[in-house]
Amino acid sequence: MSAPILHARGLTKRFDGATAVDALDLTVNAGEVYALLGPNGAGKTTTINLFLGFLVPDAGAALVDGLDVQAEPLETKHRLAYLPEQVARYPSLSGIENLRYFAALAGHDLSDADLAGFLDQAGLQREAHSRRAGTYSKGMRQKVGIALALAKGAKALLLDEPTSGLDPSASAEFSGLVRQLANSGAAVLMATHDLFRVKDTATRVGVLVAGRLREEVASAALPTTALEALYLGHVHGAKAPCVLFSLRLSWWPLPPSPRRASSKARSATPAVRLCRARPFNSTTPRSGPPPTETVSTRSTRSPLATSCSSSGSSGSCLSSRW
Repeated sequence: MSAPILHARGLTKRFDGATAVDALDLTVNAGEVYALLGPNGAGKTTTINLFLGFLVPDAGAALVDGLDVQAEPLETKHRLAYLPEQVARYPSLSGIENLRYFAALAGHDLSDADLAGFLDQAGLQREAHSRRAGTYSKGMRQKVGIALALAKGAKALLLDEPTSGLDPSASAEFSGLVRQLANSGAAVLMATHDLFRVKDTATRVGVLVAGRLREEVASAALPTTALEALYLGHVHGAKAPCVLFSLRLSWWPLPPSPRRASSKARSATPAVRLCRARPFNSTTPRSGPPPTETVSTRSTRSPLATSCSSSGSSGSCLSSRW
């Protein structure tokens, strides 16, 4: 298996004694979109800034394509493209002029035809290429950033709240561009609150709380509502709700009774309950295989997501400590 493009290895950052990122171990491989979920102050932007070399870690290392960011600051930046939440472009320059300038800073001398081709691939309308960037929407400014990633041949793309402030249409279009980049072989690390776009775009999801990576899941493994329950369970602890859904992805708020459905419907669409088994212990070691325990399907006491089969009025489910 090839080495990851982005690798946080025991990455730690403190500010005035407060730990913003705490011994973070994270990898993002080529062709993968990794969504980093977490509340404000969880350490998402700090993690991105450590990969960019804007901050010096107190312990551990951030690696880009196998290179230590602190030891090789310029070389690692050449392999990265970055889109912050507030996308800035020179307002008096056109889209194509902005792209030419930033590409030149990265060491790429491109023809007008090449520049226009990259803007076309990023989805910027041809008539907007020559317009001043001061007239652009956020989505259009982002497309110039995507075009720069294409022009640089960036191996990794770092996105900080990329869909914040975008309307649904622009958000969907941006998600398509991110998938396009990943399909071309780029590794994408995306810090976001947008659960819907995470489900639509990401390959894997990590929940970051108080600087610690509490859980990683494959996005395909959970429907959006279950992903929300998992996220809230880690962020809010014992007060996060359970959810009940059928294998046909028909959803009801709890507490529904399985007896309300007909026996025929129950046999055709066995239900799965996601709930919590006991409080999360931040000192729990994260290495080694997780232990398991049997808990009630009505347990609502901890931030664990428990998947269980409840084909009747009672049952049990298998819970793994996260």
